[in-house]
Amino acid sequence: MSASTLDYHTTGTDCWRLDTALNRPEHTACYLLHDAGELALLDTGTSNNIPALLGTLRDLGFTESQVRWILPTHVHLDHAGGAGALLAACDNATLATHYRGLPHLIDPGKLEQGARAVYGEALFSRAFGNIIPAREERCQSLYDGDRLPLGRHELLFIDTPGHANHHGCFFHESKGNLYTGDTFGLHYDDLDYQGKPWIMATTTPVAFDPDQWMQSLDKMMALEPKRACLTHFGPLEDPMRWQHLLRESIQDHVDIALDEERLHNKEGREERLAAALMDKALSRLASQNPELDRILATRLLEDDILLNSKGLAVWLARRAKKRGNQVANPQLSSQ
Repeated sequence: MSASTLDYHTTGTDCWRLDTALNRPEHTACYLLHDAGELALLDTGTSNNIPALLGTLRDLGFTESQVRWILPTHVHLDHAGGAGALLAACDNATLATHYRGLPHLIDPGKLEQGARAVYGEALFSRAFGNIIPAREERCQSLYDGDRLPLGRHELLFIDTPGHANHHGCFFHESKGNLYTGDTFGLHYDDLDYQGKPWIMATTTPVAFDPDQWMQSLDKMMALEPKRACLTHFGPLEDPMRWQHLLRESIQDHVDIALDEERLHNKEGREERLAAALMDKALSRLASQNPELDRILATRLLEDDILLNSKGLAVWLARRAKKRGNQVANPQLSSQ
């Protein structure tokens, strides 16, 4: 591929995985679907990669006017930072996402402020660029069970909180593809061993909820998808077979956070969480891969682990605030 296009790979008839190259190659994807002359984009990457994404459409023989749907799974900027810019470039498209998240794409001020706080000014500018507001009249709020026509078929939207309270997944029943955003965790091919994948939860700030996440997985697996199409990174065959790995990872994150909570010491919390998460990840990997390259694994996971530690610190702060509210208002503890 040229510099004016994204690296892409066919994931089945009329479906492509596009590599937005955020952070590094094979870290952050979006997906292009085609059906009877109409296109949908599942996640968009950032504003920085939109020119190359449009170049990829043309490289595949399509035009911007064929894009009917722009469908972020949620509004975290690695998934939806480019949604407004893409909408502006595709005159016939509608941007549709979870009803809780859509207002933040129409008016991205708070979203941008929060991301700058997490990533820092320099990294934010380099990674995400300018966040273009989406025009409200070209947007649609989605609710659990909504169906979106695409060509001869439909995409089903399901509400899947856990990673974020505004997260949804899209199911392309005719192909068996479930576009999972972050709700089926992270999976990198370089960490697989002898056909067994390695999957890790992603607890990016600010709305990790492990109980809701487990319920979302129940809902997703009830659809019996043939493959999960992860944003980080790429399609994973037979997700029902591997869901236990993600459930174990969610529980690992909970256990590590609760161990940290018992220290009652906020000083250095994120650093201790990051160290514990990396130790657990490397331990899990080594248990299934005796040939593990720990240096490679650490390099592949360090950015995700850092964000996960920040998200767990926020989760612990919410738990502390809730306990404080219950002490101040004893009636809350019985509700």
